[in-house]
Formats: sequence, structure tokens, C-alpha cells
Amino acid sequence: MNRSSEWSTWVPDDINVELPSAARVYDYLLGGGHNFAADRAVGEKVLQALPNGRHIACSNRAFLRRAVLYMVDQGITQFLDLGSGIPTVGNVHEVAQATNPMCRVVYVDNDEVAVAHSELILEGNENAAVVAADLCRPAMVHGAPAVTRLLDFSKPVGLLMVAVFHFVSDERDPFGVVRRYRDALSAGSLVALSHLTADQTPVGMGAVVEAMKNSRDPMYFRSYDEVLAMFDGLELVAPGVVDAPAWRREPDCEDTGPEDVYVGVGRKP
Repeated sequence: MNRSSEWSTWVPDDINVELPSAARVYDYLLGGGHNFAADRAVGEKVLQALPNGRHIACSNRAFLRRAVLYMVDQGITQFLDLGSGIPTVGNVHEVAQATNPMCRVVYVDNDEVAVAHSELILEGNENAAVVAADLCRPAMVHGAPAVTRLLDFSKPVGLLMVAVFHFVSDERDPFGVVRRYRDALSAGSLVALSHLTADQTPVGMGAVVEAMKNSRDPMYFRSYDEVLAMFDGLELVAPGVVDAPAWRREPDCEDTGPEDVYVGVGRKP
């Protein structure tokens, strides 16, 4: 496999550029440049099935921004972002630290390119770090040196699970994984979660599942009731679990769709 010189700073030597990954497909849909031909091919299949696929990705990204701003406004100064993906403009540390430079952020991902590029972007930022780990192993995440150095779980944490659990199969017990992260939080912590669904467009979303099935990250969409159940043990922040554009929409925003991503924020009592 030939390595392009333009990849030299953000692609690990042993990366398989022929195997698509969710992080890089998402980067492509957001208009980023950290993806390979195999990722773009899958991204195009997604767009054939869902012509508004880029809109869905951007709507989800906009929810992340609003959720982080809400958390900072509620006094949260430390964040754990699970399945953070490839850094693009508007990352958690950029949003949070622009409001409060003392905010501390730890990203977690298992995609080698996402981790390598995060390390580049975070170089010199003493209040932010990235951990290469499987988010379905909470004990490993909580025990990572960067997590123990930057985050104090005896105080409220902003836990971000944005656009990640639709890559976790039922066999890996996503509800149990969410519960273990929730149980490790102190009172007053806030949890933001978004999840793709096939409730509104089952045919199109079925084609997305087909497009992703041979990637390293097959997809598993869930219903409204299943997403709602992920907030068990938390107090939902108004307006509850809703379509992404409807969560605390900013006054000047006219975005009323798409309706393929359920989102919500819950508070640990």
C-alpha cells in the first residue's frame, strides 16, 4: 500500500485505507478532508439512500454544539466525549474553552486516524487529550491516564454520547454500557446523547445499514422508545428526547428537519 505524502502527519503507518470507518465517513459527510476513497464511496452510497445525509450529519453536529454550550452554562467544566470521531471545526474543546478556557476535555475513539489527528490538534493544549479505547469498556476508559489526570468524577462531568451508540450492536449491551457510565457520574452531571433512527424513513435508513455493513462500523438503528430508555436514571432536560433540530433551537435558526436523529440531555440526580 502506498502512503501519500499528504497523509504523513495524520495517518498511522499501519492503517488500512481500504476499510471504511464510521468516523471517516462522517467526516466526509460533514465536508472534512480526513477520509479515504473507500470512505467516500460508502459516503456516496449513504447519500444515494438519503439525499439529505449531509443535512443529518450537520444537524447532529449542531446539537453537539448546543448541548456543550448548555452544559457550560450549567457550570460544567469537564467533559468526556465518547466516540468523538475525527476533529472538525466546532469540536467540544473549541466550543467549551471559547466560553471558559479552564474547561477540560477528554476525547475517546477507537479509530486510528481520529486519534492521530486529535493528537495533532490538541498538541500544546494542557486541558484536552485523546484516549484510544473501546467505549464499550468503561473501566478501561475511566482508568486511562488522560482521564484520571484531567477529569474528577467526584464533581459533575459533561458526558457526550453523540452519534455513537448506533454503532453498538445489541450483543454488546449498549444499554448496560450507558448505565455503567451513568453510574460513575456524580450528582449534577449532564449526559448528552444522539442516536440515528429508522422510525421516519425505514427504507432509506435500511439502505444506509446495507452501505455500512461491510465497513469496520456496521450500524444498528433504534426506535424512539429504545433511545428514551437510554436516559433511564436521569432527569431529562426540557424539551426531552426530540428530533435533533428541535432541541433548544436557537431563535434565528429555521432548521425544522431532518427527523432521523433523536437527541436529548439528562441530568444525574
